[in-house]
Amino acid sequence: MIRKTVWLASIVTLATATAWAQEPRVEVSATAGWTFSDGVSGEAFRAPDGNLYDRIDPKDSFSWGAQIGFLVSENVEVGFLFNQQQSKLVLGGQATREIGDQSIYNYHGYVAYNFGYGDSTVRPYLMGGLGATQYASFGFTGADGEQREIDGSTRFSTTWGAGVKVFPSPSFGIRAGVRWTPTYIKSDAAGWWCDPYWGCWVVGDAQYSNQWELAGGVTLRF
Repeated sequence: MIRKTVWLASIVTLATATAWAQEPRVEVSATAGWTFSDGVSGEAFRAPDGNLYDRIDPKDSFSWGAQIGFLVSENVEVGFLFNQQQSKLVLGGQATREIGDQSIYNYHGYVAYNFGYGDSTVRPYLMGGLGATQYASFGFTGADGEQREIDGSTRFSTTWGAGVKVFPSPSFGIRAGVRWTPTYIKSDAAGWWCDPYWGCWVVGDAQYSNQWELAGGVTLRF
């Protein structure tokens, strides 16, 4: 009886492992959508056009991206994503002024959890990642008619998302989701914090530039 039980368990384990080994393990996706963005505020300054400005923001705009994920188990996926937002840099304050075109790039490694079974037609997912956001340099014409250039900058950022993938066939699917990418830009002094033992120091108020992307696309599985 024991031999039969062990033999049956071995067959079931082997069959399960073989089936999983034959299932798709790689997903390649392409997406397009719209990104809502905000920037940071600062001390007001008077520009050559006579207006006071105290904010600088990327403009909401079209975005697209690509990613590759590797299924290390039936539910857990690790991968890398790239995204580009084709935006404009905007000054805000007493007036609103578009400075010029600016591209924003996201580079993130991520981990995702896919709900359901590997062969499920509908698979909701949650994901989170670490990486960098790059604000590309660009040239523009100032209010005084002079040609100027703003240097690019690359900052650490995280990214968090949720969505759903639908697979009409084992190798092809469509996907839709939302992704939030907060990027640390700077900290402003927000006051003093004092401790009887450690003394006093300035407390900083961190400011982040946020991107909220709504996107859809296709996924190929191999």
